[in-house]
Amino acid sequence: MPIHDQGYRRYLGSRSAIGRSWQVMTRAGVMSVISKRVFIGMMLWAWGPFVVRAVQIYVSETYTAASFLAPKGETFREFLDQQGLFVFFMTIYVGAGLIANDRRANALQLYLSKPMTSAEYIAGKLAILVVFLISVTFLPAMMLLFTQAIFAGDLTFIRNNIYLVPAITLYSVALVLLASTTMLALSSMSKSSRFVAVMYAGLFFFTLALFNALRGITGTSRFAWIAPTAALQQLGDAIFRLTPRYQLSPAIAGITVVVLIAGSIWILMRRVRGVEIVT
Repeated sequence: MPIHDQGYRRYLGSRSAIGRSWQVMTRAGVMSVISKRVFIGMMLWAWGPFVVRAVQIYVSETYTAASFLAPKGETFREFLDQQGLFVFFMTIYVGAGLIANDRRANALQLYLSKPMTSAEYIAGKLAILVVFLISVTFLPAMMLLFTQAIFAGDLTFIRNNIYLVPAITLYSVALVLLASTTMLALSSMSKSSRFVAVMYAGLFFFTLALFNALRGITGTSRFAWIAPTAALQQLGDAIFRLTPRYQLSPAIAGITVVVLIAGSIWILMRRVRGVEIVT
């Protein structure tokens, strides 16, 4: 039987650029979520307020008697406040099992083998959640702003309220990053997606209840930094140039949000790096 030479052969396949492995994970994760009927129903539910607001704008621009329905700067702040409920449910539905399921299946070792690093893994998982949260915050808010211009037939409102563009962007980014990094940090600490969902809901309601309790005892709302939701609301009021709802400096509220995001990322790096394969 002849023996063929099995010496060195030049690799003829294609090579992916270093640092793009997370895109494959993100694309697969996004496609997996949007293929579920529950998600489609949830997304339609989340876009309901946009439809209501769009009808409101149309009526105000069409009928003079309904001019009191015309949008103002705070209208978009209120809209994003409404979307906070959908952010909460979307975060739990999409994010609870992003890392917990991999831990349960012992898949982290597979993901973190070459060429994917822990940073790429975190970026890939984070991007999945960010895509869906942006779709229920920044995207409908900006579309609502452009809808007003379409129904009005000019850009007068946008020119007079040009600050709304960076305000919607900045607040949406803060809201999305706080929710997504917190959820991923909790997901990296357990192998049960249900337990992660309970922890996230508990963190949300417990801190808010603690803040309200302190508010009732002391008669002041300066402890809003205790609850991430309250701190984010205070920051949002400052971004949209509205009167703050709490007796807390917007700067402290901003620092609180940044610290929570940075702390969540630190936890993620520690939890994921702990099982990274080094060769």
